[in-house]
Amino acid sequence: MSERFETGMKVRRKILGDAHVDRAEAAKTAFDAPFQTLITEGAWGNVWASDRISDRERSMLTLALLAALGNFDEIPMHIRATARTGASKEDVLEAFQHVAIYAGVPRANHALKLAKETYAEMERD
Repeated sequence: MSERFETGMKVRRKILGDAHVDRAEAAKTAFDAPFQTLITEGAWGNVWASDRISDRERSMLTLALLAALGNFDEIPMHIRATARTGASKEDVLEAFQHVAIYAGVPRANHALKLAKETYAEMERD
C-alpha cells in the first residue's frame, strides 16, 4: 500500500478507534476495496492527517457539514469519534446551531436527535 494509505489508516484508527476500523476492514470486499482505499488515502491520509487545524476543530466541521448536507448516516460514527478528538458536547451543539442558521432547522434538529441518542449509547457502554 501507499504511504498515504498507511498514514490514513493510522489516523483513521486514532480518530475512530481500532474496533470500528477492524469491523470496517472485515466487511470490506473486492467490490468496495477501491472505495475504501480512496477514503483511507483521501479523507484520512490527506484531510484528517493535516496538522493545519486540530482534531477537535476538524470534528466539529465534519459534523456540521454532515448535518448541513443531510448525510445523517455518518453522524453517530463522528459523534463517537469526539471521545478521541476532544470535541465536547457543547462544541457539537455549537456546530449544529450553526447548521440551523445557515442550512436549516430540520437538518440541525435531526442531527441533534442522532447526537443525543449516540451520547446516551456511549454513556451506557
